[in-house]
Amino acid sequence: MKWLILLHVLSSIIGVGPTFFGHVLLRRKQSLHDLRASLRIGKRLEAFPKIGGSIAVLSGLILIWVGNYGSFAQLWLYGSLILYVLIQVIVIGIITPNQKKLAGWVFDPANERAQEIPPQQRSLLGKVSSLYYCASTLGVLLFIFMIMKP
Repeated sequence: MKWLILLHVLSSIIGVGPTFFGHVLLRRKQSLHDLRASLRIGKRLEAFPKIGGSIAVLSGLILIWVGNYGSFAQLWLYGSLILYVLIQVIVIGIITPNQKKLAGWVFDPANERAQEIPPQQRSLLGKVSSLYYCASTLGVLLFIFMIMKP
């Protein structure tokens, strides 16, 4: 049981952790050079939420099933699952397509010599950054639910 708890906690941290860096990497006021570097780093971090998050959900469900946490019909459990799904929807469903659109412009060879981020891309960057703040806030609430469970 301790190994399953360890697996669950580590995979949760590894799975949700990169979300907390999104708004740091994709901050609104950065140069085009910095944005290119940030998008490269962000691309490397993409696998962690997919793998770690999946393991965290599966191990969490197994913990509820085999542990003595009570029934599945508990507010903290439903709240945790809803928060996790919301984070996934925001990151995978909204941020990722917008981030790919931004990266498409940033890494387009035609824009290689550009020195400034145009207003349309800067607006997209602001939207992605704000969404990362939202996902991070939900991530903090998720960890609070996990730690403060009855």
